Amino acid sequence: MKHTGILTVVLALACAGAVAQNAPVTPEQINAGSEIYARNCATCHGNRMKNPEWAIDLATIPKDDRQRFIQSVTNGKGNMPPWGDVLKPEEIAALWAYFSAGEK
Repeated sequence: MKHTGILTVVLALACAGAVAQNAPVTPEQINAGSEIYARNCATCHGNRMKNPEWAIDLATIPKDDRQRFIQSVTNGKGNMPPWGDVLKPEEIAALWAYFSAGEK
């Protein structure tokens, strides 16, 4: 059973590294990210990613800080739980695409 836990950690780190690569953002990713955000993030971060009552205002995170965004979503930060066990790397990449594209 110890090996399963170690394997999970190694796979999570590998996936986080793959998502962190500077791949171009596509309109499909932005649309997918919008849906993922609405389903998983809007409750705390607000429908427009601005001025939430109990979470970080995402408007304060630079739109070019992909690594910070991915690390925070994957591993959690402050009161935000880690989403790396819930979301697939491509879903986190889609969230980044939506976030970095700004409001539409």
